Amino acid sequence: MEINEYQKQAMETLNKDLKEKDDILLNSVMGLCGESGEAIDIVKKYLFQKHPLNKVEFVKELGDIAWYLAEASYSVGYDLETVCKMNIEKLKTRYPNGFSYEDSLKRVDEKK
Repeated sequence: MEINEYQKQAMETLNKDLKEKDDILLNSVMGLCGESGEAIDIVKKYLFQKHPLNKVEFVKELGDIAWYLAEASYSVGYDLETVCKMNIEKLKTRYPNGFSYEDSLKRVDEKK
């Protein structure tokens, strides 16, 4: 599945009561935080409480994060492909030769 097709299908399940773009934006960022917390909890239990890593549940949480990312992008008028392309361009600027600690510290793409 192409990422914009995912976004299109995911947005078919958007809460129809959210009429205003700001409501959609707020719902999406709150949802990203909540679902990220659920993913973090799975990793925390695995790393610090000796639970087995529940990969299926973790991936389901990643899917929920993807849904809210699609909603957040939609709320500001961007498709997911554009969001991903913009991110790759930022990473290429920041880490032209792949990740390095030195490049991480100097962050050439940030405004000072």
